[in-house]
Amino acid sequence: MSLGAERRDAGEPRPEVVVARSVTSPDAQAARPADPPPSAAGGATPQITVRGVSKRFGGVVALRGVDVTIGQHEKVAILGPSGCGKSTLLQIVAGLLDPDAGSLDVAGAISAKERLARCAMMPQRDLLLPWRTALDNASIALENRGLKRRDARERTRPLFERFGLGKFEELRPSQLSGGMRQRVSFVRTLMAEKDILLLDEPFGALDSITRGQMQEWLLHAMEDVPRTVLLVTHDVEEALLLADRVVVLSAHPGRVVRVLDSRVQASGSRREIVTDPEFVNLREQALEALE
Repeated sequence: MSLGAERRDAGEPRPEVVVARSVTSPDAQAARPADPPPSAAGGATPQITVRGVSKRFGGVVALRGVDVTIGQHEKVAILGPSGCGKSTLLQIVAGLLDPDAGSLDVAGAISAKERLARCAMMPQRDLLLPWRTALDNASIALENRGLKRRDARERTRPLFERFGLGKFEELRPSQLSGGMRQRVSFVRTLMAEKDILLLDEPFGALDSITRGQMQEWLLHAMEDVPRTVLLVTHDVEEALLLADRVVVLSAHPGRVVRVLDSRVQASGSRREIVTDPEFVNLREQALEALE
């Protein structure tokens, strides 16, 4: 199956804090753009709507007037330089932070507590528990919901086979390569059984060769198990390869400067896709937007 053909198809929560739907402060009004957020691809029903979101930490403005709309089972990448507020935006969507201004709707959830219940997040580091096997690490979300370990393992095991991890299920994290650890982390995220996946630079700690291999693996995995995906990265090729659309943020304070449709017609291996003229043109547009 070619990558290009596939691309053409389509903890405990914090106390509830309701996000205001209206903004009254002068700073917030100034940060609020007049135009509606970029539409979900193909007119799809929005599953995530971020409108006019701003966030400040002390005297530093991390985000200013960010608008993003994501349709159900659409994959969107947030691309930007280090320190532009990408991970902050992801944490706001996840309900781990509240914005200072603007509003969010995540599958009908408005409050931080409700948003947290709708999303599963894959962090930058795998955070696997060293005393548990790979399979036990991946099934921990089910155990947290009350399943016995044996039952949780049995429900998780089919995904291990599906994603090429069957031979590694009884190994400890210290016995796994960095790429394998990230695969286990991704399966653990899926086993939270949420329709919305938030991926925070999941391959940032890997070397370039392993990173490329994992990008190709994740592309197939996301097509095999459809989810609404919001991916944060500073890697231009990774964003264009894995996402249907790429939202480019400026340096801090982060604001949307460009939205690119990244679904290309190229087929073949990852190398063939990233060297295709259409992909190269998109990469140049993304790099230009980042300048």
